[in-house]
Amino acid sequence: MLHLHHSWLCFRSWLAGMLSVLLGLVPSASSNISTSRPNILLLMADDLGIGDIGCYGNNTMRTPNIDRLAEDGVKLTQHISAASLCTPSRAAFLTGRYPVRSGMVSSIGYRVLQWTGASGGLPTNETTFAKILKEKGYATGLIGKWHLGLNCESASDHCHHPLHHGFDHFYGMPFSLMGDCAHWELSEKRVNLEQKLNFLFQVLALVALTLVAGKLTHLIPVSWTPVIWSALWAILLLAGSYFVGALIVYADCLLMRNHTITEQPMRFQKTTPLILQEVASFLKRNKHGPFLLFVSFLHVHIPLITMENFLGKSLHGLYGDNVEEMDWMVGQILDTLDMEGLTNSTLIYFTSDHGGSLENQLGRTQYGGWNGIYKGGKGMGGWEGGIRVPGIFRWPGVLPAGQVIGEPTSLMDVFPTVVQLAGGEVPQDRVIDGQDLLPLLLGTAQHSDHEFLMHYCEGFLHAARWHQRDRTTWKVHFVTPVFQPEGAGACYGRKVCPCFGEKVLHHDPPLLFDLSRDPSETHVLTSASEPVFYQVMERVQRAVREHQRTLSPVPLQLDRLGNIWRPWLQPCCGPFPLCWCLREDGPQ
Repeated sequence: MLHLHHSWLCFRSWLAGMLSVLLGLVPSASSNISTSRPNILLLMADDLGIGDIGCYGNNTMRTPNIDRLAEDGVKLTQHISAASLCTPSRAAFLTGRYPVRSGMVSSIGYRVLQWTGASGGLPTNETTFAKILKEKGYATGLIGKWHLGLNCESASDHCHHPLHHGFDHFYGMPFSLMGDCAHWELSEKRVNLEQKLNFLFQVLALVALTLVAGKLTHLIPVSWTPVIWSALWAILLLAGSYFVGALIVYADCLLMRNHTITEQPMRFQKTTPLILQEVASFLKRNKHGPFLLFVSFLHVHIPLITMENFLGKSLHGLYGDNVEEMDWMVGQILDTLDMEGLTNSTLIYFTSDHGGSLENQLGRTQYGGWNGIYKGGKGMGGWEGGIRVPGIFRWPGVLPAGQVIGEPTSLMDVFPTVVQLAGGEVPQDRVIDGQDLLPLLLGTAQHSDHEFLMHYCEGFLHAARWHQRDRTTWKVHFVTPVFQPEGAGACYGRKVCPCFGEKVLHHDPPLLFDLSRDPSETHVLTSASEPVFYQVMERVQRAVREHQRTLSPVPLQLDRLGNIWRPWLQPCCGPFPLCWCLREDGPQ
């Protein structure tokens, strides 16, 4: 019944708009866009595969609420993230710029921010769409995951905080949900740190024992001072290896409201109700609009924290349970819009920050997403499975319901689209790589404004696509990861595939695919099989050179100096290291 009610509301709005246009009583919807200022609700999943959703072809995962958005709106089928990992992709989304332009990349393998207490983050001179919409009178909020940095020089300067990047209100994680938050065997950094600390302990313990033996046998003329210091350091390292897991939980797994820590560490059984409560509160406070709300879900990143009433309900284990819970959350948010009378005045966008993780696997159990027919996954800079994501827009009465668009589009396009809808101006003092999507969404333009899209892995260009209008979309791979084991479709045994080094292949000539005929990238085209092979290569490589001329040197925020834990930058709700608090009691 609820589904029928929503469908009737959308049909009624569409019918009224069409009758008005036909009868000449009011201007058409598209002519009114310039004067309307819709509310804007952006929904972003974390690590969701494009093949995990019903409207993108999955008939075994139940996602009725996301599917309803697609039925009532516009579905993009070649929607591309600017990076295949969280931090750079989200930086590009908020700024409309490739992350290499803002320095939100690494050159040494640190592909995302590693700690809340690191100094790297989205530079203060970058302009987000939230900043522009705030200047245009929008109430701006971010609820959920940030993962774009926090502090620069002290634990309270909050130079990278969402409130310094245009958001009026923030509630969520300044960092990211991780397997380490729940002591999972699938670990982002705990296991590696434990192994390193244990190794150093063994070395220093051996040194201490050697010195003691040498001292007692008079074979090594040494005082007791280095013996004592070696033993003390060995004991500290051993203790560190036991407590590093707890350190990570307290250091990174925390919730903030604006500038105040509310939970350190998080109580995961309360997190989903708290997020939904916060979304509802924001919508009710700002229902007279206009508002911009970015709901950045913690779902469906490991450790796949799922409420009890969703556990064991899907056909795809814990991962499927978590996806279906997120879809339920989307439904709760849509219901709030309906109850507050905001449905017809709100543009909704749903996406994922990148593709699903194939390497999140223990034994035969998969804890990462499915990327459908597309090759590769999270962390792979060029293969479609890592960068092709859901893209759904709904605006009842304005955008045509049930429309499907196969043109190349990008998460970066959200920046100019929402800025122009809000009556703002796209910055002219920097390169903006996104394009305004509204003409394409309305159907007044047949083709995307993207002729070329570049696909980076860290700061290394791995691939590029050329949209040859009215003909096809070509994809050229310069570098690809070496899958492990041989014949596999991912880099099993690692967290993600590397971007450089011995475990990547540099192709000369580059690999060429025709995505229009071969979206799965299974048939490599050669000069023998493709008559225009050399013309395509020459045109794409010329476009790459033109793109590279627009890049300027910037500090890399994710390299080692900006991406190591610094105790003096660690947010702590008590005197460091007593970082424990529960300042808000959530839903019961």
